[in-house]
Amino acid sequence: MRGKIGLVIGLGAGYVLGTRAGRARYEQIKKQAEKIWELPPVQKQVDKVKAAAKRLPGAAVQFVQSKTGTAPESKGQ
Repeated sequence: MRGKIGLVIGLGAGYVLGTRAGRARYEQIKKQAEKIWELPPVQKQVDKVKAAAKRLPGAAVQFVQSKTGTAPESKGQ
């Protein structure tokens, strides 16, 4: 599923960047993409990704702890 979405996005971006159809066609494509982006099923998936991204740092710490038996150290301060 993720590969298909990436393919569609890549094809769309390539068409928009490579086309010589002009500004009017670009605006038409942009409006259609915005309509799709606002669809409830799309926003539901966006919310899922946002939630997963918030959990990722905690999951990474737990993974390191499970493999090493210690908590990772912070090295930026």
